[in-house]
Amino acid sequence: MPIGVFARRSGLTPSALRFYDDAGLLRPAETDPATGYRYYREEQVARATALRRLREIDMPLGTVAKVLDAGPEDAVRLVDEQVAKVTADAAAVRRTAAVLKASFDASFSLSSASFTDLPGVPVTALKGPVLADAVEQVLTATAHEPGTPVLTGVRIEAAPGTVTLTATDRYRLATRTLAPADAPVTAWTGTVDGDELRSTTAGIRRAPWVRLEATPYAVRFRLADRDERLCRLLPGEYPDHRLMLASLTEVTTRVTLPKERLLRALEEHPGERITLRVTDAGVETDDAGDGTRLSAVVTGHAVRVRFALTTLYPAVSTALGPEVMLDLRGPDQPVTVRSADRGDLTTLAMPVGPDRSPAP
Repeated sequence: MPIGVFARRSGLTPSALRFYDDAGLLRPAETDPATGYRYYREEQVARATALRRLREIDMPLGTVAKVLDAGPEDAVRLVDEQVAKVTADAAAVRRTAAVLKASFDASFSLSSASFTDLPGVPVTALKGPVLADAVEQVLTATAHEPGTPVLTGVRIEAAPGTVTLTATDRYRLATRTLAPADAPVTAWTGTVDGDELRSTTAGIRRAPWVRLEATPYAVRFRLADRDERLCRLLPGEYPDHRLMLASLTEVTTRVTLPKERLLRALEEHPGERITLRVTDAGVETDDAGDGTRLSAVVTGHAVRVRFALTTLYPAVSTALGPEVMLDLRGPDQPVTVRSADRGDLTTLAMPVGPDRSPAP
């Protein structure tokens, strides 16, 4: 049969048949020496059809030749190997596409099935309720700021013996250090999407233990009963909070007072800004002397520091225990807010200047 008829019978185009002739995969039965026309026989249709189908699964020409000339068992094995390769390639494409979509659309979630097969490196194991509390505490310091997506995230740093969670909106910084159940398998640092992390806390809290795994694009939280949660890693450079912490000046005034009493004073304060006037006698809110007077243990210099309520209140409310400790460094320096008896949760809050603008 001429090449046109054979093409229709096999599902291959004439140009493809000429290519496979040149490649040595499917020679015509006869070739007219004068005209160069190719002619094929009926028994060649099966080989041509098999060739077409092998190419449809993206099998390379070299492997196609092996399959066409192999026995049934070897042919099946070669096909299975090709299917496994194509499947792995497709999974890699899905992962890359998901990362691309995440970079285009901040609302894209890693709960997509595209990420269920991400390979993970074990990092550490933590108690679920403890991890959930730490996440909720530091999340108060995140912020949605256009152009700086990393501020919506929580920085997780794993090192031998410790796991540290940090968040900052550049006016507050909250950090909590946890003791892992076992030493991290490998040191690891990444910025985890805060919104996705917030949505996982309910499941994490109910799990006795949570194992963290790091993947190229996400953190996997493995819970009990084979349950797991994925949270996207945010690209971009995280603020150098360690340098900032190392650069803090010496504490000049330390105040220890009941947490609930301070929170009540902040809640009842009528303005958006509040001044803490610290003396040997305690702490008084506002500047005019007619504010709320709070009993406190004060050591160091008298000082007056002004804050935005939206900065100071979350810092105080997340402190652990009945008493809160304020380490003051002056009216234009960060105040450190921590629990009087537990220092593993530390929050820094920036004061505001007299003109109500954030201090440098």
